[in-house]
Amino acid sequence: MNHRIADAAAPLSADDLAALRSSLTEQRAFRLEQLERFTRPSRAGDALRRRSASQLEVQVKLSASARMVLSDVEAALERMDQGRYGLCQVCARPIPLERLTVVPQARYCGRCPRGGEAGR
Repeated sequence: MNHRIADAAAPLSADDLAALRSSLTEQRAFRLEQLERFTRPSRAGDALRRRSASQLEVQVKLSASARMVLSDVEAALERMDQGRYGLCQVCARPIPLERLTVVPQARYCGRCPRGGEAGR
């Protein structure tokens, strides 16, 4: 058996959880700041009116994406608080640490049908 694969499915250590919580907390702060920038009134009142429709569309999509990621991050922090973090929501197997390091808000192990989520 490959030792690295076995380690990937091992329960998360306290240090792993602390590092992942820190990453999630940083990500939450970034998304909140990003959403605040999107909704902050412009100092130049006409700036919004001068934006092209395509610029507004991009901003709307970025804002929606930031809200979606923020929701996923907050759900991951809640799972962490409840002791359910790091378990696949489909099969209940541990999510590999390598996956959580890249996508700390991951809800799926990567082997299950919904495992292809991109942070969602």
